[in-house]
Amino acid sequence: MKFMKLGSRPDTFYNSESVRSVSSEVSSDLVVQVNGTRYLLHKFPLLSKCLRLQKLCSESIESTQHQIIQLPDFPGGTESFELCAKFCYGITITLSAYNIVSARCAAEYLQMTEEVEKGNLVYKLDVFLNSCILNGWKDSIITLQTTKSFQLWSEDLGITSRCIEAIAAKVLSNPLKVSLSHSYSRRGRDRDDISVNGSKTTSKGWWAEDLSELGIDLYWRTMIALKSGGKVPSNLIGDALRIYASKWLPNISRNPENGETITNSNSKSRLLLESIISLLPTERASVSCSFLLKLLKAANILRASSSSKSELARRIGIQLDEATVSDLLIPSSSNDMTYDVEVVFTILEQFMLQSQSPPTSPIHIKGRFERHRRSRSANNGDFELQESRRSSSASHSSKIKVAKLIDGYLKEIGKDVNLPLSKFTALAEAIPDFARLDHDDLYKAIDIYLKSHPNLNKTERKRLCRTLDCKKLSMEVCMHAAQNELLPLRVVVQVLFFEQARAAMAGGQLTDLPSNIKALLAAQDDASRAPGSLSTSRSMVQPEDQWSVSGLKSPSSNISTLRMKLAENDDLDENFHDGISKAHSSKVKQLCSLPTRPKRMFSKLWLTNRSASEKS
Repeated sequence: MKFMKLGSRPDTFYNSESVRSVSSEVSSDLVVQVNGTRYLLHKFPLLSKCLRLQKLCSESIESTQHQIIQLPDFPGGTESFELCAKFCYGITITLSAYNIVSARCAAEYLQMTEEVEKGNLVYKLDVFLNSCILNGWKDSIITLQTTKSFQLWSEDLGITSRCIEAIAAKVLSNPLKVSLSHSYSRRGRDRDDISVNGSKTTSKGWWAEDLSELGIDLYWRTMIALKSGGKVPSNLIGDALRIYASKWLPNISRNPENGETITNSNSKSRLLLESIISLLPTERASVSCSFLLKLLKAANILRASSSSKSELARRIGIQLDEATVSDLLIPSSSNDMTYDVEVVFTILEQFMLQSQSPPTSPIHIKGRFERHRRSRSANNGDFELQESRRSSSASHSSKIKVAKLIDGYLKEIGKDVNLPLSKFTALAEAIPDFARLDHDDLYKAIDIYLKSHPNLNKTERKRLCRTLDCKKLSMEVCMHAAQNELLPLRVVVQVLFFEQARAAMAGGQLTDLPSNIKALLAAQDDASRAPGSLSTSRSMVQPEDQWSVSGLKSPSSNISTLRMKLAENDDLDENFHDGISKAHSSKVKQLCSLPTRPKRMFSKLWLTNRSASEKS
């Protein structure tokens, strides 16, 4: 902290409750009133340096003993006035980053300029501000903070802009130099607790902690100056924003008891949140997906603008594969549902748009210079092909991660009794088929939804299960599904059918299986041995030979007779789910425990399928 002392005389001001005077052999002839306090002073030292007091004295009526001057709305109050008065009397005054702004505004108010007297207070304060205060990092921040109390004065005098420029210049000169921070070593512990939903983070930028002390208006202007400089890495900008959010955003929760507190302060918090969103760097790696989702949670609760929410959803969609299920559990702004499913669907749409696979063929160079650059063009083409394949592989991998993420999210939101079926199925069907390597988590989500919504009718249960691919269920899940009385009978039959085929395949009874089932199981076995090549293995199987829920709807399917049989037995659904047919349930359990013993209905289905194959 830098200090400056002006004057040589000791402090001779004497204070009482409402009257203050200076010790002198000469009686006072001027009374100055500032915010209810009276100062008994002398005209000569004051009027010789203060042009405003000269004008006021010339305009006012002089009394017999004292001339009274009123100074309403004096910037800085009595402390600033005393500082200026002491300077006029030659009494020693001490200046620092804490009072330089108020002193400068007070000197400007009293018009203590060079026109009145050379070396006046305005000149000396400007020299001290520019040569000492703004050369120091911490002093610049403290001075900038004090401008908030004199906002209009500081803007007119250019103090605010000079402080911001000085701070930005220091950061831009070396944004990674830790030793420049006066407070980093003293407060360098892990104190960056993200208060938005309670996560934690740490800082890498030496300047981020100190700048977090600023109010949002000054902070926004300072960050704009830093970003426009173009020298601060985007990840440090993002890290600074995260630290600022941890300090100033309230610990927002979904607890209704805190609703009144949030309502009283949400206007200020909303402005702060939207300002942070506007400062987010455009680069993908600048901020984490988890932090963006925390901001979105806060935006939902604080009812931020739709443009801010849309921008966050777009940014999250770009890096959705980095998120976790807990990150996606965004409280709903309405009381209808527990979580905001619509915004997650919007994020997923953004992800699918951003993760479109790039072209896998190299760009051919054409033109008259092709002959001279053929070798170089070939090398560039090979490089572009490798890069495009690598990018395509990353996109495929990210979609697999997102599919796993959404299935986990469906398991959580499925517990909400107010969640409409349409929202659940829309989210489940938004995932492309190739991205789900297995359907175990999807089945568990469906099972949770069925248990939480026991009043679904037969049509709704069928609609719920239409995304489920039984051939992608593990043995454990198949055993559970075969005995699940909440599922439509059609799904249970499909599970048993596939398990029967898998059991027969495992026992070497290849002659008893249709060709399409053999091909299906072969692809399934290849995928289990090499998970990374699942999409390639499946592509070897012709679409008409893939046995799935969607395959049963195709009239060209070799097992279309199974669909007809199931249609004939749709009336069994009600008995199955109402528990009327206990014998049927016991047979299902028996079949699950002994998969090599087919039921009579399945024997008929095999015979039907065989006869159809022989005729063809």
